[in-house]
Amino acid sequence: MSKQPCVYILASRRNGTLYVGVTSNLVKRVWEHKNDVVDGFTKK
Repeated sequence: MSKQPCVYILASRRNGTLYVGVTSNLVKRVWEHKNDVVDGFTKK
């Protein structure tokens, strides 16, 4: 069974920032966002 890509939009409750991305594992990606596991373009 192949994994299907998923486009997601997440909103930060703290500052209203929207995060848009593509993943084949949505549950894992949401967990990564909540736990700051992956550096992104907003990382300082």
